[in-house]
Amino acid sequence: MKQIRVYADTSVFGGCFDDEFAGESQRFFQEVRTGRFLLVVSQMTLFELREAPAKVREVLTQLPPEAVEIIENTEEVAVLRDAYVSAGVLGESSIQDAAHVAAASVGDVDLIVSWNFRHIVHFEKIRGFHAVNLLKGYRMIEIYSPREVAGHEETL
Repeated sequence: MKQIRVYADTSVFGGCFDDEFAGESQRFFQEVRTGRFLLVVSQMTLFELREAPAKVREVLTQLPPEAVEIIENTEEVAVLRDAYVSAGVLGESSIQDAAHVAAASVGDVDLIVSWNFRHIVHFEKIRGFHAVNLLKGYRMIEIYSPREVAGHEETL
């Protein structure tokens, strides 16, 4: 089975310690440990995690290094991030959220997982990300909450 490259924003790491999101977040990271998913993060994720409590940072540091890929913060990511803002998909105050989606799009991941229902996992925002990506030569990117991704292997 092909390993699925999944970009997780910071909300998924913090979700491991939130009553509402802990189960699915922890299941997602367990599937990273077992090799079902290759976790993809960006420099923005690492920057945001530096400000997080130690237990949230440890979610990443306790994963096997071969289970994690880091997308560098490049000019290409910045240009796409700014395109989302220019197109009105997200406002200037949500530039970090735009950076997450831009990094995942430039990194050509299979999907994004996030608990950010206001700025990322929202049907209007997803349509906007798709439109900008297509205009800029990137493919549309699947965006879900961990609830829709983790622990749902089909049985035959």
